[in-house]
Amino acid sequence: MTTRPTAELTADEARRIALRAQGLLGTPPYARRAGARGVLRHLGAVQLDTISVLARSHELVPYARLGAVGRKTVEDAYWTGAHAFEYWSHAACILPIEEWPHFAFRRRAYRNRPHWNHELPEGAYDQVIKQLRADGPLTATELGGAKKTNDWWDWSGTKVAVERALMYGEVVCVTRRGWKRVYDLAERAVPAQLLHDELDDTECVRRLVRQAGEALGVGTRADIADYHRLKGEQVDAVIADSGLVPVTVAGWGRPAWADPAALETPPRGRHRTTLLSPFDSLIWERARTERIFGFTHRLEAYVPKPKRVHGYFAMPVLAGGRLVGRVDPAREGRTLVAKQVTVDGGKAVPAVAQALVEAASWVDCTDVRVERVEAPELREPLVAELARLVA
Repeated sequence: MTTRPTAELTADEARRIALRAQGLLGTPPYARRAGARGVLRHLGAVQLDTISVLARSHELVPYARLGAVGRKTVEDAYWTGAHAFEYWSHAACILPIEEWPHFAFRRRAYRNRPHWNHELPEGAYDQVIKQLRADGPLTATELGGAKKTNDWWDWSGTKVAVERALMYGEVVCVTRRGWKRVYDLAERAVPAQLLHDELDDTECVRRLVRQAGEALGVGTRADIADYHRLKGEQVDAVIADSGLVPVTVAGWGRPAWADPAALETPPRGRHRTTLLSPFDSLIWERARTERIFGFTHRLEAYVPKPKRVHGYFAMPVLAGGRLVGRVDPAREGRTLVAKQVTVDGGKAVPAVAQALVEAASWVDCTDVRVERVEAPELREPLVAELARLVA
């Protein structure tokens, strides 16, 4: 395959291409028409996580791109009608239903997997399928129990069986109820023309490589592989005929590929100023975030409290196409509490304040309180700017 670059990009051009590809520079084509469902279709994957501070991560992703879109509107975009399904992509993700055929390679891999962390009791799988066919949709608890003890990892045989069926593609999660998955048979939940469109592994991976490249705008082999957690050799086998084109990016020090459409016009338009979920696809890969933004990002929710540097759920602040700080938020009644704030100099104070006030309004908070600012001299300017914005 040829690896001769078709274009040479500066680091700044690559950054702006990535921002536009992620829907955070200019007006995305789906913004007015398709809303949150358009965000999902455009990104190809929205990561799920159990943590909810301001809101859950899958709500924060469309908020970052569309502004104060209603939270119920977001949930409906994912769960009303057969528009999306949950599956293992970058992690546990909501995926556009159109991508169902392209994850056939992963479903087959799970079916052929020799070892599992949880033992599947004899007869449990068939019983779950039988019960869903008769009574579904159902949660694991309604099927017979999610856990044997209070330990999160101590799954019941029923939970093991239904999760195995989800991985095999015989069962899908059709909605969330109190953050519990609600399962139904794929034959009822997935449109027939997609359910039976079983592509071979090469076709599946080729599509996902192309989709990752489009969502990233420009990326290295590792960036593209990470988007849907593909193996490097899988990417290598298909990238030459994926439709992506080889490019060089100044300072990256490694080959890269770009969506040809992203190279057709210079990325211009209005930048979003917003708080980002740590699980947002713009920043979910740490090495890429450092390379593009010069910003070290780490989720510290699972780090012991004394060892945290920036806080439990530190959310990077995007403004002017750059990451200019971070906020560890909490809610107390109708007050958004900025427990810990990092600001990249005085010039970034207005952007951080704007991001805080807009986020507060979105989650129906009427006040913002700042607790700690890592640069103490910036605390007073930040508080004053917040007061001006909420006055």
